[in-house]
Amino acid sequence: MQDFKQRSPEQLLQSIVKLQMGRLKIYIGALTGSGKTYHMLQEGQELKRLGIDVVTCAVSTMQRPETKAQLSGLERIPSIRWHNEDGEQKDLDVEAILKRDPDVVLTDRLAHKNRRGAPRPTRLEDIRFLLHHGISVIATINVYELQGVTELARRLVGIEAANTVPADTLALADEVQLIDVTPETLLQRLEEGLLLTEDVQPLFNPGDISVLRELTLRLVAEDVNGSLEKHREEQGLVGSAGIAEHILVSVQYHWNGSIYIRRGQQVAKRLGGDLSVVTFTNPKQRLSQEHEEFRRSMLKLAKKIGAAFHERPLVSRRRLPGTLVDFALRHNITRIVLGHSKQTRWQEWLQGSIVHDILKQTRNVDVFIVADRAAAYGERILQAKIKGRQDLNDENAYHRLNSRQVGRKIEEIKQGKFRVYIGAAPGVGKTYTMLREGNILLKKGVDVILGYVETHGRKDTAAQIGDLERVPLAFIPYKGTQLQEMDTEAILARNPEVVLVDELAHTNVPGSLLSKRYEDVTRLLQAGISVISTMNVQHLESLNDAVEQLTGVRVRETVPDSILRMADEVALIDVAPQALQQRMREGKIYALEKVEQALSHFFKTGNLIALRELALREIADDVDERLESWQRSSSLRGPWRREEAIFVSVTLSDHAERLIRRGFRIAHRLKAQWHVCYVHVGEAMTIKQKERAEILEKLTVRLGGHFKLAYCQTSRRLHEAIIQQANVHHSTQMVVGQPDRSLLEQLTKGALIKKLLRAGRHMDVLVVSKFSIQPAGARGRN
Repeated sequence: MQDFKQRSPEQLLQSIVKLQMGRLKIYIGALTGSGKTYHMLQEGQELKRLGIDVVTCAVSTMQRPETKAQLSGLERIPSIRWHNEDGEQKDLDVEAILKRDPDVVLTDRLAHKNRRGAPRPTRLEDIRFLLHHGISVIATINVYELQGVTELARRLVGIEAANTVPADTLALADEVQLIDVTPETLLQRLEEGLLLTEDVQPLFNPGDISVLRELTLRLVAEDVNGSLEKHREEQGLVGSAGIAEHILVSVQYHWNGSIYIRRGQQVAKRLGGDLSVVTFTNPKQRLSQEHEEFRRSMLKLAKKIGAAFHERPLVSRRRLPGTLVDFALRHNITRIVLGHSKQTRWQEWLQGSIVHDILKQTRNVDVFIVADRAAAYGERILQAKIKGRQDLNDENAYHRLNSRQVGRKIEEIKQGKFRVYIGAAPGVGKTYTMLREGNILLKKGVDVILGYVETHGRKDTAAQIGDLERVPLAFIPYKGTQLQEMDTEAILARNPEVVLVDELAHTNVPGSLLSKRYEDVTRLLQAGISVISTMNVQHLESLNDAVEQLTGVRVRETVPDSILRMADEVALIDVAPQALQQRMREGKIYALEKVEQALSHFFKTGNLIALRELALREIADDVDERLESWQRSSSLRGPWRREEAIFVSVTLSDHAERLIRRGFRIAHRLKAQWHVCYVHVGEAMTIKQKERAEILEKLTVRLGGHFKLAYCQTSRRLHEAIIQQANVHHSTQMVVGQPDRSLLEQLTKGALIKKLLRAGRHMDVLVVSKFSIQPAGARGRN
């Protein structure tokens, strides 16, 4: 619909000016050695093959053989060389570039500071100058060279940036591409002499490299989120897309307000989201001295933790739910945090329940009710993270392993290494990168073979197979025909050091020894064979609902999260949506006859932006989880609470799987045990009900949880049965689904939520919202 809107004169002028300007693309990485220059030059070679006039200037290969090879054949404009205390420096010769007038200039070190007396003080200003003259630029930068990240990187890992660029530099670019590299790969390059020691300064440990890597992933994810929100606004959609977490704490000027803000801060940090605080006051009533003091303390706390604080007028208490829901929709909130109601049953009957009214009016926004622990137990103290090595007072530090434990440790040592390349969508280059790595290993004398590869007819990908040995596929009879699958038995008999296996989420042909390809991979790893594999983020089991919500497509082939967690390395292959769509139009992903259909469905711009952000945040969380497993104090998401236990209450509805997956993701982030329970009301279950319960149990077990089937004689006692099961597991957080909106459901399920909240005041309660697409102006109420 936005295509038919008439543009304003300002918009028209802006579009005309942009037509005459060059494009800016930035390759960003965690630190030197991640491969930014290599990929920039590789793109330059591809542009040259397409007939585009490309030159280089002030590019530093650091004498790395692979990078130098990519420079071969590209025209070089000599840079202006000068010296300072750090050695020789290179400035862009802007006048020579303007005289040569190429289509594209490739240059390194976006944060470079020019020599004294230069026409412009920095390389960024030189690049702006070239862009205004219609020359496009592709450049590189390290994450810690961005102001705003510089100080955080220095504090967390001690790295110093010699020069920096403004924090909003990425916003200037038409395209930002992340070059992701794992600590293991970077340290391997260092060991092989491909990096100069001064390149990475003191960063010789996986922990510090991981911190910078996570900073990079989250920074690019935020940049992508801005693009996604702008795209959704243009599409007339309101509310959050549900990828980036935006936490809103609703408080009053009361003694417990600061407690709720602190709890909201913990939730936001664990989810990697931002935090806002809102309070509603009656403009006709002056605040008391006590309320003024609470206001000052909350403002001070919000400023300290970096939360946005909003004070909004509210004349009537009855308007609070609707006003809060409107605020949440306008600010793309994904979760509202508030306290348990202090109302009695009579007060709720006379005045209405604020929480219940919020649940009736909102969609796509979860509601998190903070436990009233102070009344019964006192405030729970957060466990600080352990710093450094294992505590010497730990009784397990000197505990002798028994024979079974020794055997398990030996099996872990014998197991092959597992690396996974993950992308946001087909065509980003996962298989290409896997094959390229296989050939690099082959040249180093490593015994590498191809277990299974799917090139999808892509010439560039097929060319990367090179000298790699293929293991013939197995033929499996199926419905009168012969279908091909990876021959795991032949690979085991061949016993290579490394095997390349494409499409980790693939479902094997019926009749295969194992049903899923990731099970074959697990078997190879257990045999001591290392595996390099590929998958797309939408195939991750716990993201199944999020992907359907974003794209409208239910992905049928999934990989349990535990498979990804057991990988030694997970690396993201990042490509901007526009570049991916261009590859699609050129026939580099699917056959040309399928291009238009793909671009109008799964490969729509909004879908690709959303999936890219999802992949960035998922890998950032994975990096953070690995940091925490090393007991580092520099995890960016802060401390977690010990003794957490998550309890998910489900029905047999279609909403149950979504609740189970949400319960898993919460428990995983909190390092918590988690339990799923279905309480059946009335007589014995029917065969259909039993089959449905078995499906839910299998999903729970596959994700690593515990499933319980309980019984209750009457629905009037259902809330008591659910709370009893939650208490058995000493649950600290209960996850339930949002009640439906029909009058009948409000009288039954709605009443159940009320009863659960009243009986479960001693625990946090997360009410997971139902999803619906909301057009602009929608209030979300009946």
